[in-house]
This record gives sequence, C-alpha cells and structure tokens, in this order.
Amino acid sequence: MSKFIFWALASHGPGISGGDRIYIEFTKRWSTKYPVRIVSWQEGADMMSRNGLSHRKNISFDLVYIPNWPRSNFFICYISRIIIGIFKSLILKISHPQTTYLYSASEFWMDSLPCWILKLRYPEVRWIATWFQTAPSPIKGFSSGTRSEVYRLNAFLLWASQLPIKPLIAKSADFILVNNDLEKRVFPNSRTIIVLGAVNIDEIDTYLNKSIFKKKKYAAVFQGRFHPQKGVVELVDIWQLVTRRYQGAKLAMIGDGPLMPEVKSHIEKLGLQKNIDLFGYVFDGPEKYRIFSQSKIVIHPAFFDSGGMAAAEAMAFGIPAVGFNLPAFSTYYPVGMVKVPVGDLNAFADAIIVLLIDSKHRNNLGQQAKKFIRQSYSWDHRSSQILRQIVEKTIQEKDRAILQK
Repeated sequence: MSKFIFWALASHGPGISGGDRIYIEFTKRWSTKYPVRIVSWQEGADMMSRNGLSHRKNISFDLVYIPNWPRSNFFICYISRIIIGIFKSLILKISHPQTTYLYSASEFWMDSLPCWILKLRYPEVRWIATWFQTAPSPIKGFSSGTRSEVYRLNAFLLWASQLPIKPLIAKSADFILVNNDLEKRVFPNSRTIIVLGAVNIDEIDTYLNKSIFKKKKYAAVFQGRFHPQKGVVELVDIWQLVTRRYQGAKLAMIGDGPLMPEVKSHIEKLGLQKNIDLFGYVFDGPEKYRIFSQSKIVIHPAFFDSGGMAAAEAMAFGIPAVGFNLPAFSTYYPVGMVKVPVGDLNAFADAIIVLLIDSKHRNNLGQQAKKFIRQSYSWDHRSSQILRQIVEKTIQEKDRAILQK
C-alpha cells in the first residue's frame, strides 16, 4: 500500500501561506485513503492544529526538536531548521521505498534539501516537489508594473535561496507541483502538474446556513500576508483616494506580516484610523466569515503574485473582487474580478468607487464570482484531481518500465 511523507519544516508563525494551506488540505483528504506521516517542528504542528489538522487515523507526526534559544532570531531559526532537517533526512529510515511518496511542502531549503537527500538514499521513492512561486528578478523586485518601492532586497533573498534548489528539483523530482501555466514554463516537462487554489466551500456553506443576514459594515475587505508582494502599504494610499469620495468608507484588513508596522504608521500618517480596521490574522471560521459577510467588495492589490487563494475565499460569499491585472489572474480569476493596470492606484480606487455606486453591477459581478468559485475551487475536487494525476502518472511509468524490460 502506498504511503506519503510530508516534509513541512518551513511552516511557522501565526499565519498560513498558500503552500501551507495546500499541503494541509491535501493531507486531510489523502489520508482517507493512504497513511500520511508529517515531518515538521512544534511551531509547524501548532499551525496545522489551528487549521484543523491533528492526529487522527492514518495521520502521524514526526516532530524534530528545535531548541528555544534560536527561535527568537528569525535567521538563526531558519538556519537551524535547515541543518536539523538535513540531519533528519540522513538518519530517517524508509521501509518499502518503492511505495512511498515524499512531498516537500515548499521550495525552501529546510523542505527541499532533505527530500532531495532522501531521494538520493532511496531512488525508488517518488518525490513530489512544490514550486508555487518563482522569485522575481532582484533588479525588478516585487512588482509587475509601476511601483515606488519594489523591495529589491527581499526579492534578492528569495531569488538567491531558489537558485541552487531549482536544478535539484528539475533533475531529481518525480513530480513538480506549480500553481499556474506561467510557473509551468519554469519546469516544462510532463512531470509538472498545475495546482490551482481552492477554498473550504462546505465550511462556508455551514456558516451561511446558520447565520442571519449581516448588514454591510465594510465597503471592502482585504485578506493576505502583510508582505512586500501584496501591496498592503499601497492599499492604504488607495483607501485614502476612496475616502475622498466616501468619507465614511471602512476597509477591513485581515492578515499580518513584516509590513504590519509600516501599514500602521501609514494609516496614522494619512489619518485613516477610523476608516481602516486591522484584524491581524484570523483563522478560518465564524469570525472571518462574519467579516466577509459584512463586506461589499474584496480587494487584492498584489503587485507580484503567482495565483493566490485569499480573494477566492471571500468571493465564495458572493462579493466581487478588484485587483491589478497580473498575468496569473487570467487563470485564477477569469470572472468576478475587475482588473486594472498594475501600479495605477487611481484606477484601482476608481474601480472600487464604481462598484460601491452601482449596486446592481456589484451584485451581478458578485454572483458570477460565487458561481465560478463554487464550481472550480472546492478542496475536495482539487485534492482528488491532483492525487489522481500523481497515481496515474506513477502507473504509466511502471507500465513503461515493464515494457522496456
């Protein structure tokens, strides 16, 4: 019987990345058919627990020990997880490697290098590598268009970390999961599988069936990491433009990250404390769903993104989205999202204002968004789709090997 080993040492912090969300939802569903072992650390296990993944039938945790003293320093903690992850991969024993799948939850070194080492130790193991976002050029930074601050240092660090990992994945991985057609060009071969995002439709429906109508308190809602690529500082500028037309317009911002201090400072600088509510990270469930239900629009001002599921979750509530016209969004959000030129903050604000003025257009667009998300973005559908492709490709490879003999 096949089994899976998920390597997830990169998972950390109070929030959750798209890659974290994907492996957590895959584990919940794949474990109904196959045993799953998760190699992580305590902070990763805590994150999984907060998101509904814990010990149950067919799921076991193999937690490596990270001492308390390096956790207070991000860089030292990062390096510690890489070193301990590599050591773990050198001593881990895999029984029946021919029926074992390794899944590296990210391209970061603490996840990818151990899986590569195990693939060298056990060639029969099948390595499922994930590569959900290619770093931008360090010269260009985090922007697909005009932007005053492109965070070149952040872009360089991500680019440098991916540079040695890419050839290892390209040469050794049996399957490579990416999240759009553009990313597939990085690994243009039959082993590459596109994983589009998904949302917890069943949980949302359970909430909606139990809740009563919520008055629209927020003109718009944002959900995402407070990270340079997400445009959260520029969002404050956009909201200032909106409030020039609607002085009382309120924005809900869900999320946290390294740019939170800058966002808070910018809100105070522009005097928007009464217009923007910062919620920090909010787990899936009634509190987050209440905010979505009370919002008219979801806004996703990312300047650099390979897809993204944050807006999709709110769109499932029947509210339309506004975002920059990034290449990946043509696949992720073909309907239900108004797209404006990248970096044009005035056009972004104007698109929001148009939707606030024209409720009929807003509701029609929201229904389009709701229908599309519910038809295409179910986790049950997505996880079974990817598992089927992996299993089918494995069977095809075995058949070819038999014929060659």
